[in-house]
Amino acid sequence: MDTTTPKNWHHLTETEAAALLETDSAKGLDLADVKRRQSRFGANKIKVRKGKPPLLIFLLQFHQPLIYILLSASAVTFALAQWADGAVIFAVVVVNAMIGFVQETKARKAIEALTNALAGFAVVVREGERHKIASAEIVPGDLVVLQSGDKVPADLRLLRSRDLQIDESVLTGESLPVHKQTERLAAQTILADRANMAYSSTLVTYGVGVGMVVATGDATEIGRINALIAEAAVLATPLTKKIATFSRVLLWIILALAAVTYLAGWWQGYAPIEAFMAAVALAVGAIPEGLPAAMTIMLAIGAGKMAHRHAIIRKIPAVETLGGTTVICSDKTGTLTQNQMTVREVFSGEVGYQVTGEGYAPDGKITLHGMDIDPARHRALGQCLSAGVLCNDSRLVDVGGHWTCEGDPTEVALIVAAAKVGLLPDDLERKFPRIDTLPFESQHQYMATLHEKIDGPLPSGGETRARVIYVKGSLESVLSRSSHALGGREESEAPFDRAEIHRQGEALAEKGLRVLAFARKIPVRSSGGLSHGDVADGLCFLGLQAMMDPPRREAITAVAACRRAGIQVKMITGDHAVTARAIARQIGLDGSADSDPNTFTVSGHTLAAVSDTDLIELAGRAVVFARVAPEQKLRLVKALQASGHVVAMTGDGVNDAPALKQADIGIAMGKSGAEVAKEAADMVLTDDNFATIEAAVEEGRAVFDNFLKFITWTLPTNLAEGFVVLLAVFSGQALPITPVQILWINMATALLLGLMLTFEGKEPGIMERPPRHPQTPILTHALAFRIVLVGLLLVVGSFGFFEWALQTSQSVEVARTLAVNMFVFGELFYLLNCRSLRYSMVALGVFSNRPLLFGVVAMGALQVVFTYAPGMNAVFGSAPLNIVQWALVVGGGIVIFAVVGAEKWLRVRAGKPWRGPGARGGMA
Repeated sequence: MDTTTPKNWHHLTETEAAALLETDSAKGLDLADVKRRQSRFGANKIKVRKGKPPLLIFLLQFHQPLIYILLSASAVTFALAQWADGAVIFAVVVVNAMIGFVQETKARKAIEALTNALAGFAVVVREGERHKIASAEIVPGDLVVLQSGDKVPADLRLLRSRDLQIDESVLTGESLPVHKQTERLAAQTILADRANMAYSSTLVTYGVGVGMVVATGDATEIGRINALIAEAAVLATPLTKKIATFSRVLLWIILALAAVTYLAGWWQGYAPIEAFMAAVALAVGAIPEGLPAAMTIMLAIGAGKMAHRHAIIRKIPAVETLGGTTVICSDKTGTLTQNQMTVREVFSGEVGYQVTGEGYAPDGKITLHGMDIDPARHRALGQCLSAGVLCNDSRLVDVGGHWTCEGDPTEVALIVAAAKVGLLPDDLERKFPRIDTLPFESQHQYMATLHEKIDGPLPSGGETRARVIYVKGSLESVLSRSSHALGGREESEAPFDRAEIHRQGEALAEKGLRVLAFARKIPVRSSGGLSHGDVADGLCFLGLQAMMDPPRREAITAVAACRRAGIQVKMITGDHAVTARAIARQIGLDGSADSDPNTFTVSGHTLAAVSDTDLIELAGRAVVFARVAPEQKLRLVKALQASGHVVAMTGDGVNDAPALKQADIGIAMGKSGAEVAKEAADMVLTDDNFATIEAAVEEGRAVFDNFLKFITWTLPTNLAEGFVVLLAVFSGQALPITPVQILWINMATALLLGLMLTFEGKEPGIMERPPRHPQTPILTHALAFRIVLVGLLLVVGSFGFFEWALQTSQSVEVARTLAVNMFVFGELFYLLNCRSLRYSMVALGVFSNRPLLFGVVAMGALQVVFTYAPGMNAVFGSAPLNIVQWALVVGGGIVIFAVVGAEKWLRVRAGKPWRGPGARGGMA
């Protein structure tokens, strides 16, 4: 027996499958054979593959250029006995390492969740007797008994089915339970259409069945998904990639400048220790110590804002990734739609009606050509709706004002439609109590119920009783059994046009609606139960009801907002192509297709035949991907990434987990999502709503904007500090600022000034601009120009004031204090211009960021303490300043504010957007 090689089990007969598995399809395995197979195949569990030990994963987080810089900074500050500063820098390093550690362990958690999904018990037949065993003990060849409420414990080839329905949404994405059967299927049948198979981790919702185990553990379909999860790459976010590149460049620049500084000092006659301290001063000045802290805090604040908008961030770097998203691949059911089937049209009595209202709430009405109707005057319509309520095993339940479904969503939609014209289940069931039922079976494609018709009391006190059968099913099955139809307003039954009804049904199906047909029959027998022979012919056709899972209204708005923002939205679903295409057009996805209409929708069959190279082009053109398998979702994400896109992928099932992990940002559904999907995802939506993704993208853009503002604000200081030291060494002067003073400038301003940018609100039109191109560097040419401009102004001001103080016979302590304050107040005034890279502070609102104003005041007060407090004078080598010196400092800050404001105004006036090479557009 070989079960390691995948086989088309759905294409084999019961006899052929039993022969391959060497089992008895009636009695199952004998106990001795079970022991041998358990030894051979092992436990029915998903194996957790061994990876790097946790300690090694954690230590590897320090293997990054930026971390080397920070560790060096920490070591320098500790060497200078600045214990608090050294501890702060080191703490930042550890926090960043912990974030990376959590991100890298997500695959391990996802696979553990898969293992838990298989835990439980199952009923098997061995040696002709039933046994309840742990699911882990199941082996290939076992016979498993399934009934409503069971979780399928392994992959099964079904042998017997009695009204068996299985919810396979976690595996295939199919929104409705699948009706199972036992006949062999064509070899090319895709996973979602294999009605004679039951797959591990899916849920039995109705009926009973027996299946033969064809695969266990890693050999199951869910085991294959486990392998895909393990293979999917853990991608760095666009920001972390850019920071890594920026850090490597910065590392070599700092090392080179430090070496030049040491050599220049030695050449100028500095003592070796003095030359070394000058090199240390330059290195400390050039290192942006506050950058990782600012990034972590900004991302955390962004995550908090997203939580208030129903988006829980599991991986902090995902906040920024959202802002750079260029493509959103969304599931259909429950994300773009309400996940509540709703009847939209009714055809009855040769008349077509429209149904208003959405979801399970019985609000809305049935209209004819836009006009309200009197149900009493539309007899066939009333009978068609009544049939949908009576031939029904589900319930509509009001739970605290929220209407929910108990049973099949399709059947609940029929109850809601009837309630819109006053036909309520309790009233109808009193008038037509049920006697017997023929449940839906896949081979018959219909359900029938027998009712006693109570006409009302007679004068003698008795009641007139008769019987009626109601039938609900597919158009083909019901129409083939019908011989006549009920007229629209007439009391009599009459012949009908079969071809016209077929045309009506096809027209409704082409709209993406699920069509059900209804009929009735007055039985000849006055007693006894209901048999299939009773509904084999002679039915009176009542009409059609067509339904769909309607799109969320907020999703329509969100899709439009994404399009305006230059973000492509693609639907990837396990549902049928016609249904998916109809929903896509209703929510406006058809307007985003720039391709041939024939490639608007692509099926799983087509994807299976396309090479990876051709898929890159097809993935970019197509908008809807229907009936896709888990590995195809993963291929689509990879194809989009290969063309340079930043991909956000939504999903709720086990089948989505590999693609969620591969995507730049995986988004899982909080309400309906499987635990595996949540563990593989970076973000979880607590309301399962696409509109929340659009809101999260908006927050992500704001976070990146603010982080970019922080970089634009902080780098001029680091540039200027380094060049001030270098200039002093080359000119043979004393250092205008010491290493300790540099640390004071960098840490104090970062905490009280720079981090206040995290509270800056979203700029106008943030969702009106295209996404930032993934290849655009952090520093565009325009931003680099501004950084250099401000850096030069700080160098001129601080070094100039330092030299002026020495020339006017001031002490070196006063000169250095003047230089330090020039740096701080230069940053303070520049910060006001960094609230926006484009708009003025007046346009944003002077008082719109109150934390920033508080930080400005606090920083000014702290510099007064730095200048005049004896303790600070002793620690930092500062000295008091007079009023003239303060006027110079404040004047220098105002000059920087004015110059940057003028440069910003001129650039906007010239119409030069803040974009770098390759940017798709918008302000970068």
